[in-house]
Amino acid sequence: MTIRVEAIPALESNYIWMIHNDAVAYLVDPGCANAAEQALKDHGVALIGILVTHHHQDHIGGVDQLIATHNVPVWGPIDERIQQVTHPVKDGDELILPTLEIGFRVIATPGHTSTHVAYANDSMIFAGDTLFSMGCGRLFEGTPAQMQRSLDRLAELNPHALVYAGHEYTQSNCAFAMAVEPSNAVTKDRCRVAAELRDHGQPTLPVILAEELASNPFLRTREPNVVMAAREHDPQCGTTASEVFATLRAWKDGAH
Repeated sequence: MTIRVEAIPALESNYIWMIHNDAVAYLVDPGCANAAEQALKDHGVALIGILVTHHHQDHIGGVDQLIATHNVPVWGPIDERIQQVTHPVKDGDELILPTLEIGFRVIATPGHTSTHVAYANDSMIFAGDTLFSMGCGRLFEGTPAQMQRSLDRLAELNPHALVYAGHEYTQSNCAFAMAVEPSNAVTKDRCRVAAELRDHGQPTLPVILAEELASNPFLRTREPNVVMAAREHDPQCGTTASEVFATLRAWKDGAH
């Protein structure tokens, strides 16, 4: 059977990702049980497992209701704030999703939260709130150096892989990316496409990692144009990648 990945819009801006064939499904970061249940019903598939990337309520808020109804295993990081996890995972773990037989490598991606993880293989990257289309997550529990390292690790993955991020933030991220690199042709084109998709009520995700590498300023902290923009915004900015990242993140945080 063909394996597909569906975006389930939930809450204000979240996406729950459903990995499924014609019979069974796994959910990634189900923050809302009702939205997840409706998608399972619409596709006529049975839930057989849940993966979570981090402890924030908009990513795990539906887990209790789902496991009460379906009694399925939950994979997630070792974190006392995620009591529902039955199969704890850590950096470097390899997991195979039963029935679908899809393999993922667990990558520790601290920064947004201290125990955040991503699930990746050669074609799919479930990045949670570490990497967004044209942006990255805010630093709630980590340091700029940690987040820079986390993004570097994701940037090293197969450039042809699709990134499945946790939120529909592309358009607001595009505005910031254009402020950083106004002459970046890839960024301009991606912003245009994103606007067209949203005008038609379509998600801007998933995105190809290679496109992120060419346009996402938070993955381009070593590019001369990005370093220059950061230092123009804050003359005190250093030149290391983590220092440039810190300036970009503070710049974007101050823009909203």
